[in-house]
Amino acid sequence: MHAHKPLTADALQARNHAPVCRHCGIAISAAPFEREDDQFCCEACFLKQREQHDLADLAGERDRAYLALAEALAAALDAREHETGLHSQRVACHTQVLARRFTQDPQRLRQIYWGALLHDLGKVGIPDAILQKQGPLTQDEWLVMRTHPEIGQRILASVPFMAEAAEIVLCHEERFDGSGYPRGLSGEAIPLAARLFALIDTLDAMTSDRPYRKGLSFDAAKTEILRMSGTQFDPQAVEAFSVEEKILREMVAMKCGMAPIAMEAG
Repeated sequence: MHAHKPLTADALQARNHAPVCRHCGIAISAAPFEREDDQFCCEACFLKQREQHDLADLAGERDRAYLALAEALAAALDAREHETGLHSQRVACHTQVLARRFTQDPQRLRQIYWGALLHDLGKVGIPDAILQKQGPLTQDEWLVMRTHPEIGQRILASVPFMAEAAEIVLCHEERFDGSGYPRGLSGEAIPLAARLFALIDTLDAMTSDRPYRKGLSFDAAKTEILRMSGTQFDPQAVEAFSVEEKILREMVAMKCGMAPIAMEAG
């Protein structure tokens, strides 16, 4: 299916009705993306289609129940932290793009998806006064904030069939050069999936608008990611990012409302 250029703001304003997502039927408040036959798709439905593609081989009712519960928890966490849009679901889908370069094992890919989706689960244990503080955190507040990976790991460790996902949650703030937390792991001591996620999480953060700044362009974020290869990021993850740049660029554009995306009909 061929994608057309997105409508301009003036063109949208000239319409007599709000653009509606062709999948869920809900009016799209942000800049939509023109599809063949002048149809549109919201980001939530786009990510759902990506998820259905990436996790098409879910083993059965148990896996689908885990996925539904994990997505509900992630949505609640994003809402509590006032995160940007569908942050958790977005980074989970984007991490899969990189993960598929290293494994095709369905069980591992499910674990990676769940771990990325629930990376900030431990923030349920962080007080609102710290989590939602507008200004910079004090040293003591940072010490509390830095406990969230261990809190999240402890929560997931008790859930059957989520052992690898729990390790991703524990290690998602580690850095390749050993300067991360909570354990100061470096190099291959950090699980590969956590190394992949760390790059994707940074990409999403850099290209998202914040109250105090505009999001960077994909190209600006790419420059920073390449610069931090071998320090913050695993060079293998950076190489995978470069190979998959086209699809990641399109997925970021979908979030930012900057460009159309050709998607499979559903």
